[in-house]
Amino acid sequence: MSNGRSLSAETHQTTETTTFMKDFLALIKIGIVNSNLITVFTGLWLAFQFSDRHFLQELDILVYTLVGSALIIAGSAAMNNYIDTDIDPLMASKRSRPTVTGRFKPSAVLALASSFIVLGEVFLFSASVSAGVLGIAGILAYVVLYSMWSKRRHVGNTIVGSISGAIPPLIGWAAVEPALGMGAWALFLIMFVWQPPHFYALAMKRTEEYRAAGIPMLPVVKGFHRTKKSMLAWVLLLFPLPFLLMDLGISFIILATLLNLGWLALAIKGFKVKDDLKWAKTMFIYSLNYMTILFVSMIIFAVFV
Repeated sequence: MSNGRSLSAETHQTTETTTFMKDFLALIKIGIVNSNLITVFTGLWLAFQFSDRHFLQELDILVYTLVGSALIIAGSAAMNNYIDTDIDPLMASKRSRPTVTGRFKPSAVLALASSFIVLGEVFLFSASVSAGVLGIAGILAYVVLYSMWSKRRHVGNTIVGSISGAIPPLIGWAAVEPALGMGAWALFLIMFVWQPPHFYALAMKRTEEYRAAGIPMLPVVKGFHRTKKSMLAWVLLLFPLPFLLMDLGISFIILATLLNLGWLALAIKGFKVKDDLKWAKTMFIYSLNYMTILFVSMIIFAVFV
């Protein structure tokens, strides 16, 4: 009997640990943390390559920047969950968040988010003052400008939110080269322009949820047709941006252009489809693959320049 109780207790403990970890990762939005770290690392990597410095000789900068960025992104995401505690229960896709289920108390979330942000900034300032300042700018853009101000008030909230999403590659670059060059701003612009069609696709899938929560997302306020036109316009704006990274070579320009053409064709197709939500899901998936392929290819091509 004692062995049975021990096994039962162990199983219960494992389940509790797994549930806690799942809730914790949901709280910090681990998917957003991981995707943003790709862009941080790309900024770091390109800055090292273009300045003829070797990252193995400056591993401290690499660690400070990646750890610091992960912490401020996770902290900002947790702060966003804390701020949205009143509206998340109205959205089916967000009812499992630990701030909604009560798994994490609001005071604990606020303390964790604040601690992560402060600790993250300590790491970023250890990398460079510019990286630390840009980290603060990213936090303010996401937590204040987006989460607290524009998200519930303005249809342009997605564009405002795109500012914070475009800052991570600048942080990575600034950690190595505090004086940001054209390459750094090219990464910023690519990330800024990529986000509206990416998030509009997600907003189309969740239109009724956003409507129920009273959030003025573009599909809610202007409808699907207007949203499709906006997505097409943002995709077109991506076409000249890879040419700002000519230092990566013609092969990169060709790859980026092919990715843009594929996204453009898919965006145009949206005006003829019968199932808008199915198309929106395809656009969303393409945007994720687009970002991943583009930024990983930058890392690869930078080795050969």
